Amino acid sequence: MGRSQETFGKKERNKKKEKKKKDKAEKKAARKEEGKQSADDMIAYVDHFGNIVDTPPDPAEKEEIIAENIIIGIPKKEDYEDEDPTRTGVVTFFNDSKGYGFIKDKETQESIFVHINNCVDEIIENNMVTFETERGPKGLTAVKVKKV
Repeated sequence: MGRSQETFGKKERNKKKEKKKKDKAEKKAARKEEGKQSADDMIAYVDHFGNIVDTPPDPAEKEEIIAENIIIGIPKKEDYEDEDPTRTGVVTFFNDSKGYGFIKDKETQESIFVHINNCVDEIIENNMVTFETERGPKGLTAVKVKKV
């Protein structure tokens, strides 16, 4: 009679493989049982404050929204254009040799670029001026700049 071809090490490895397969199958079955939820358990609602809650909203507090009143996109230019295009401001910086500077608008406090070619009067720093704005390649540009 011959000896078995399986050594002790081979037997142990086979036992470990079988145990891993059995554990894996048990875990798979457990996940399957755990994953069985009804659709009602998975539904979430958003309350008035934007919080996620489990309870549905009260139908009495429902607001009617008219779809035509919803504005999508950027409003047209005529919707937000100023009535009076003339603005006032102070020259914060002006370089005579290079011919450009910046005007700080009194109302919006934004800095607006000005070029010497767009000036009606000669201006220097700290002058009060009136001007109109145009859209330039890099932002707003002051035109028709006059001293006050």
